[in-house]
Amino acid sequence: MIINDKSLKSLRETFGSKLQENVRLSNFTTMNVGGPADVLMIAHSANQLAEIVSVIWKMGLPLYVLGSGSNLLVSDEGLRAVVIINRAHNIKVNTRTRPYTIWAESGALMVNMGKKLTLRGLSGMEWAATIPGTVGGAVYGNAGAFGKDISRNLISADILHKESGREMWECSRLEYTYRSSKIKRSSESAVILSTLFHMKSGEVDQIKAKIDDLRSRRAKIQPPGASVGSVFRNPPDDSAGRLIEAAGLKGRTFGGAIISPKHANFIINQKSASAQDVFDLLVLARNTVKKKFGIELMPEIEVLGKWDNLPKFLQSERRPTVVHK
Repeated sequence: MIINDKSLKSLRETFGSKLQENVRLSNFTTMNVGGPADVLMIAHSANQLAEIVSVIWKMGLPLYVLGSGSNLLVSDEGLRAVVIINRAHNIKVNTRTRPYTIWAESGALMVNMGKKLTLRGLSGMEWAATIPGTVGGAVYGNAGAFGKDISRNLISADILHKESGREMWECSRLEYTYRSSKIKRSSESAVILSTLFHMKSGEVDQIKAKIDDLRSRRAKIQPPGASVGSVFRNPPDDSAGRLIEAAGLKGRTFGGAIISPKHANFIINQKSASAQDVFDLLVLARNTVKKKFGIELMPEIEVLGKWDNLPKFLQSERRPTVVHK
């Protein structure tokens, strides 16, 4: 089902002033590109997110849940769907019982969770304080850095599943693989509402020093500017950035987008890029590496919306309904 006059009228009657129409998604993505969403709403708590999602599912309308909009490329035509911006950002730290835990709603920023952990002297996820994006996006895509990932600390996640309702999923049920989870791979619809992580005690000064060191290392490697983050996953025993650079594509431009001269696995919006510019550079990088080295790079990002001549390797990464980023 699509958003038509009838469904739009029903949405207006149900959500009233909470409903925004024809909103450009470039304002909600880290790449600063993307056309309009037919309908947009903002959820400010996990329970509110669950309520809105449940209503949209009952209406049978297409739905996307976005966090910070990282690792995401929305087409210039936008999304003919309901888009929920996840601003459920509450975080609670428990140091009264063992193991120490931190509970976070899925819209909480990873950097903010890192600040909470530092203040409370909790160690084990210092790397997480250095990455962009939300907790929900990290759990959805098994985000990681510096040799670690979210699956090492996750205890459970509060999940709203379209068919089975609201459930608590243990970490093992998410069936994590490199930069992927059961929810990300599935064609079924599920929304991450909140999460629980186990932590260990540490010294505040040491935790802060480690985070500062990791941030410094990241800043030396990764380029500034508007981007989707790492475009491709690293293939086994190699680096996507090294392969793209070896293919001679560092600094290659298309329209307003450029393959970063600093790190070739990043595409930067030079203020005037369209989503199509970014898309064309992504496809060029993938095809050139495959032709020169016989290695098929797989995207770490997801593409949403309508695209002409979408390659098969991107079709396999598309989610028909819900996506967390």
